[in-house]
Amino acid sequence: MSSVKRQAHSFGKHHWPLVIFLLTVHGALLTLQAQSPEPADVVRIDTDLVTLSVSVFNRKASENSVQLQQKDFAILDDGAPQEIAFFESGESPFDLVLLLDLSGSTADKIGLIRKSAKRFVDAARPADRIAIFTFTADIQVVSKLTSDHAALKQSIDDIERPVGGTNFWDALRFVLEHVAIQSRVEQRRSAVVVMTDGVDNALPDVFGDGSVTTFAELMQIVRRMDTIVLPIYLDTEKESNPHSTPPSAYAMAREQLAMLASESGNQVYRARKVKDLDGVYTRVIRDLSTVYSIGYRPANRKHEGAWHEVAVQVVGHSDLAVRAKRGYFETISSRSTPNDK
Repeated sequence: MSSVKRQAHSFGKHHWPLVIFLLTVHGALLTLQAQSPEPADVVRIDTDLVTLSVSVFNRKASENSVQLQQKDFAILDDGAPQEIAFFESGESPFDLVLLLDLSGSTADKIGLIRKSAKRFVDAARPADRIAIFTFTADIQVVSKLTSDHAALKQSIDDIERPVGGTNFWDALRFVLEHVAIQSRVEQRRSAVVVMTDGVDNALPDVFGDGSVTTFAELMQIVRRMDTIVLPIYLDTEKESNPHSTPPSAYAMAREQLAMLASESGNQVYRARKVKDLDGVYTRVIRDLSTVYSIGYRPANRKHEGAWHEVAVQVVGHSDLAVRAKRGYFETISSRSTPNDK
């Protein structure tokens, strides 16, 4: 196992270590640093297309949602109707990143976590690519993105019992900026499914240093990316030490997970114990099969940093409900130049 030791705090809270790595060995287990403020290779995509991931649910849980078409959706940007320029149905494949929190009490349940991770792979569709990461204070790559589900399950057997604190915010940032960006370049839909209690050691009154990334910074990253974040809250509070992790930290962590889910237009999934993950993972994959990707070019341009309120409606289907991002911040990099047609 090759590893890069964590050094950020020896330089102070406001300094980031430079982490350079290659993910080239299929199925290898590498230990990497989760604190780089930007990807090693910054990829800028100049486009004026706003893309939304829209989840569709039937209000009657006993009934399945119908397959919708582009004409069934309406988009409002700051109240103004928009013309849909891009549409991808719920049957299109996903790039899925399974991010597993192995800190705290979960470290003693590695066998069950391996088993449930394999169930996640089994529940995914054949065309879905999957990457698997685990984290404590550092992040470990179990497998890079691959559609070889058999090889994925073999890699899961290599997950080891970890040690260390919890740098959740750093880990999620790392996955969004270093893995999900690959899906964006390849124009594939992506989602990060993160299993955690949400308690970062950087939270108030929690023992340990915690993430260098702040939660506010993490939220900004989630807002500007198309990747869906699907948190699964694993309840570990009863098994925790209240002296090192007070109940107030768990309450704050649950609130933050809800905020992360809301930014992607979703809700937090819940597992009371590790063995409940099997059923939750099946639900997550099922719900992702009803996600549509819809893009439009806003007719109402504003200025750098301006907030656009977005509303998505399903026309003529009163039995269906939708979830999507509430809006986005306008950036210069999203503007088309005169030569962009």
